[in-house]
Amino acid sequence: MSIIVHHLNNSRSQRILWLLEELGLDYTIRHYQRDVITNLAPPELKAVHPLGKSPLLEIDGRIIEESAAIVQTLCERYGDGAWLPAPGTDDALRHLELMHFAEGSAMTPVLLQLYTAKLGEAAAPLAPRIAEQLVAHFTYMEQILRPSGHFIGDDWTGADVMLSFPAEVAVMQGQVAKLPKLAAFVDAIHARPAWQRAREKGGAYFTM
Repeated sequence: MSIIVHHLNNSRSQRILWLLEELGLDYTIRHYQRDVITNLAPPELKAVHPLGKSPLLEIDGRIIEESAAIVQTLCERYGDGAWLPAPGTDDALRHLELMHFAEGSAMTPVLLQLYTAKLGEAAAPLAPRIAEQLVAHFTYMEQILRPSGHFIGDDWTGADVMLSFPAEVAVMQGQVAKLPKLAAFVDAIHARPAWQRAREKGGAYFTM
């Protein structure tokens, strides 16, 4: 079996490296660097996928796109019964919801804030709505974190992997005092040896 991660520095690809380390899989990283001026991915990524985005996971030549699909595939194939709730349970349905929430909802205001920041004063009419949505989504994540420190059940799942990135953004934006459970969740991730190995292999990462 051959696993290749097409890894863009300082990106959501980092959580894929973390999961691969947690699963104890052998893999190769192909590194891509953002343009220092535009912060965009380099054109070389378009040779792998027309959209030129990362992460992309290649298993035996098959390219898998979209973070949630990558996480789900890795957990199903190599999780050995862990990292996913039992099929057919309510936890499994909740897990599916959160896998999509991580990119479909939580990342929307994050990306809007990132893009509109380049507009200066022209973005002023949108700023209050974006700020409100950031608070709403981060607060929701804080509320649904279980006493165990996980989003589903009492152990690590793919949903935790997917939600790690927006949780890191919340902490990076100085929301620790308002979101203590989310901050503790991020601290727990960063303390894991698998995450630290992934961080070392993946290179510079904005949360560190």
